[in-house]
Amino acid sequence: MAQVPQSLPSLPHETVDLLVVGGGINGAGIARDAAGRGLSVLLIEQDDLAAHTSSASTKLIHGGLRYLEYGEFRLVREALIERERLLAMAPHIIWPLRFVLPQLNSPRPAWMVRLGLFLYDHLGGRKILPATETVDLRRSSLGQGLKPGTSKAFIYSDCWVEDSRLVVLNALDAAERGAQIAVGTRLVSARRDGALWRATVADTAGQHEVTARALVNAAGPWVEDVLQRTAAARQDRGVRLIKGSHIVVPRLYDGDHAFLLQNPDKRVVFAIPYEGHFTLVGTTDEPWVGAPGRATISEGETSYLIETINRYFTRGLTPDDVAWSYAGIRPLYDDHAASASAVTRDYVLDVDGDVAAGTAPLLSVFGGKITTYRKLAEHALEKLVPFFPLAPGAWTAGAPLPGGDIPGADFEAFVAELCAERPALPHPLLWRLARAYGTRVEQLLGTARTVADLGPDFGGGLTGAEVAYLAAHEWARSADDILYRRSKLGLHVPPGTAQAVDAWLREQGA
Repeated sequence: MAQVPQSLPSLPHETVDLLVVGGGINGAGIARDAAGRGLSVLLIEQDDLAAHTSSASTKLIHGGLRYLEYGEFRLVREALIERERLLAMAPHIIWPLRFVLPQLNSPRPAWMVRLGLFLYDHLGGRKILPATETVDLRRSSLGQGLKPGTSKAFIYSDCWVEDSRLVVLNALDAAERGAQIAVGTRLVSARRDGALWRATVADTAGQHEVTARALVNAAGPWVEDVLQRTAAARQDRGVRLIKGSHIVVPRLYDGDHAFLLQNPDKRVVFAIPYEGHFTLVGTTDEPWVGAPGRATISEGETSYLIETINRYFTRGLTPDDVAWSYAGIRPLYDDHAASASAVTRDYVLDVDGDVAAGTAPLLSVFGGKITTYRKLAEHALEKLVPFFPLAPGAWTAGAPLPGGDIPGADFEAFVAELCAERPALPHPLLWRLARAYGTRVEQLLGTARTVADLGPDFGGGLTGAEVAYLAAHEWARSADDILYRRSKLGLHVPPGTAQAVDAWLREQGA
């Protein structure tokens, strides 16, 4: 069984090339790209990896169909290209998903929706995912669960992603290429000293000074806060904080497809199969006022999502049906759009520094979305190339993430082989572990051949072996890290599991 590490690695005393602030998808992606180019990297995260925005998404790798309505053609094209690229890089945590777009209650004429879907199919050079179809839901099983009167619908493709795991796997790959990852570590202040940054960071052991040749501000909702902690940093860019919330309810319909539901206000809401027994419903778009922090869903947002579902589905929902909810703050680049839903999802990279003058660079990330994180990281490193002229070029396109090197990207064949090798272990357990860890499942299972070999049983399929693996290799420090980010087992385990996991971690010295 895997052993729990005794402590996090000590912070470096030598000068690193990049100090990355922020352990969300953008920070982890930049750290991975930089480490793979041979640069020395230290990534610090004040909480847990993917603790905030990156674990509060709708869990989609998608082009952003509705962004076409706002003329975001460059962003949509880039996202569509990345969609299939990421699918090939991580077939264990990313898989195709078909979306049903009913024309019932649509505020847009059918011809406009079909034109948008035509562009969606062709803008990014789709090769793997199926093209759009038109169906009559009165004659199709895809209409099961919808209210009578629903007829015409369009079916299009995007992908599902385990968002928190995508972040962790990027950090893991960065670490295996030499980067240091320090969770529970925040930036106190930073100042330039000629061609270097001298940063003060704080963790449970106290404050430390870190010296870096470049500072990357990928703090998401805290990007402006980091700028304020950075002496003489330029302050002419801004973010617009938008809260997005989701609810999880008992499964609304059969089938593996999702729905894209259009509302009278022209906003859209997704209904997506979730964790076997549930449906994920979201998201909302509400302005966030004040300093960034832990977000929770409001009564108004819950009502909005429930009203959307009740507008389309025969099964009526009430707030009592909500099994779980989560909310996050999106740090969107402030383009001064009139409404929250119209704010651009594109990203802006700002470099403050001068090669000729010998001043250390500060690169700040504004905006972005999960689908384009890899390309964002590539663009970020391109902007830093003048400061590191000897570093190799781009490499991440097509490079599998940890566990993603499944032969032929055939997940079902991989699971079948795993079950044949370990016939005494339950198929549902092996399937879930394969989905989470891909080929790294062998490292987690070790020599285990029976459930008893996996250590304590915490319920819901969570065992001591998995908890130990997550603490040893994926920076998990608490039950919350394990049950609601690196997995969604919190929806399946019995009462008291979180306390039992925390107690076990303490006993193991994690």
